[in-house]
Amino acid sequence: MIELAGLTKRYGEKVAVNNLTFAVRPGMVTGFLGPNGAGKSTTMRMILGLDRPTAGDVRVDGRPYDRLKDPLKSIGALLEARAVHGGRSAYHHLLCLAQSNGIPKRRVHEVLDTVGLTAVARKKARSFSLGMSQRLGIAAALLGDPRILMFDEPVNGLDPEGIHWIRTLMKSLAAQGRTVFVSSHLMSEMALTADHLVVIGQGRLLADTSMAGFIEQNSRSCVRIRTPQPERLLDVLHAAGITAVATGTGAFEVDGGKPEHIGELAARHQVVLHELSPRQASLEEAFMRLTAESVEYHAHTGTPPAAQRWGDGGGRS
Repeated sequence: MIELAGLTKRYGEKVAVNNLTFAVRPGMVTGFLGPNGAGKSTTMRMILGLDRPTAGDVRVDGRPYDRLKDPLKSIGALLEARAVHGGRSAYHHLLCLAQSNGIPKRRVHEVLDTVGLTAVARKKARSFSLGMSQRLGIAAALLGDPRILMFDEPVNGLDPEGIHWIRTLMKSLAAQGRTVFVSSHLMSEMALTADHLVVIGQGRLLADTSMAGFIEQNSRSCVRIRTPQPERLLDVLHAAGITAVATGTGAFEVDGGKPEHIGELAARHQVVLHELSPRQASLEEAFMRLTAESVEYHAHTGTPPAAQRWGDGGGRS
């Protein structure tokens, strides 16, 4: 388990992490989400003792990281895939880690096989693609057979097969009762992988809940209806106190309605339905809604103002 209590990190006047308190529990994949600049990487670095907190406390299996007797056997982490000496082969990089941490040599071969790098084990790390570097970083995290795994953007550079593999690996590690903590910007992938979510914005905790609970609490649900008898449908719904809104595509939506109730009403009044489907927002939509006020960098669509002035003949400003 990873436990944070009032964890805070300041860099001069900037507060990167602000009084974070949460626990990452075993037996599930916990997703760590937040906009760019939210403080995710800083939080992970403090968990590993790479940055010292300004205030608060963080413990790994009940102890600060620097007091763990065998750190790699307690927690394995992937923070930066390229943080490998380019002149070393994958095999010798892992062997060095194993020998310096009292890990049997056989584990090097085992983790190389697990991540699919056995065939290139003797190649220099500098020749690796980003995806291969990610696999090597994951191998290093697994080397000590730790109870806790922490991954920062583990799918970067991986092809579809690799993404499916790391998703399956993380789920299997959690199923073994291990603690799995993963940060990612790929919402579609996180929706398929995580059981629980911790969301931060501008260094503050915004949510600590199950995946299903997060989407339910931060999104709009509705029932979508399509019929060749729109006026009759609207009359029936109105009489039942239900408001339907036209979508502009020939369908209607009812916020918070139950499809069973609407279907029964339509059947009772002999209204033909071509579609009756519940709609739930995606993880991405729920995340965007929750973090809208916490985004540090806002991009804008359309032509930049300066370009518009130039095109309108306004000249240089």
